[in-house]
Amino acid sequence: MAVRNITPAIEDYLKAIHSLGGAEQVVLPVDIAARLQVRAPSVSGMLKRLAEAGLISYESGQGAKLTKEGVAMARRVIRRHRLLELFLNRVLGLDWSEVDDEADALEHAVSPRLEEAIAAFLGEPLEDPHGHPIPSPQGDLAQRNLKPLHQFHAGQCVVIREVQDDNPERLKRWQTLGLTPGATVHFLSHQPLDDMFNLKVGNNVIPLGSEGLAGLRGELVAEP
Repeated sequence: MAVRNITPAIEDYLKAIHSLGGAEQVVLPVDIAARLQVRAPSVSGMLKRLAEAGLISYESGQGAKLTKEGVAMARRVIRRHRLLELFLNRVLGLDWSEVDDEADALEHAVSPRLEEAIAAFLGEPLEDPHGHPIPSPQGDLAQRNLKPLHQFHAGQCVVIREVQDDNPERLKRWQTLGLTPGATVHFLSHQPLDDMFNLKVGNNVIPLGSEGLAGLRGELVAEP
């Protein structure tokens, strides 16, 4: 059964399921509820509706997985969201710590024509301000083999590729420290008992624990 009225709530659910890995695996309702900050009964009702519309495969108590149509629709929402984040940051000058919430509010009102115009104005960008890949107009999404920064070791050199964008205060802190997408981080030492890393970013040496690195993802590179 086709969905006649794609509501903001439907788009939010599809985006949440996709962000939890629902394009490749089953996502549990409790995780969806936590992501959207809604109650479990509300999740169950919406999942049944999405399943009837052919956007997810779902069995009560076993979780949900996006269908091909569901993946395509989720990525259209993700594309609009990330384009808006970049537009708000690059063109309107909003700080990267502000744009996620603003894009959440705007993404449901962007028409395909406006989406196309924004993308063209920005030069068909590949990433949002936080380093997350922007789906193509055809729904292709670049896959990366990234690791959380706290899983790297002393002596390794890492380039940050993307950062978690749902904590404004943490984003401001990372920006102050230079821990932004594209930054090269040298892991100088690690003290396991204190869970403390010494990192070199540019000319600065920064002490940070695993909690301070949580949400930063990167890849190993050769020493320059």
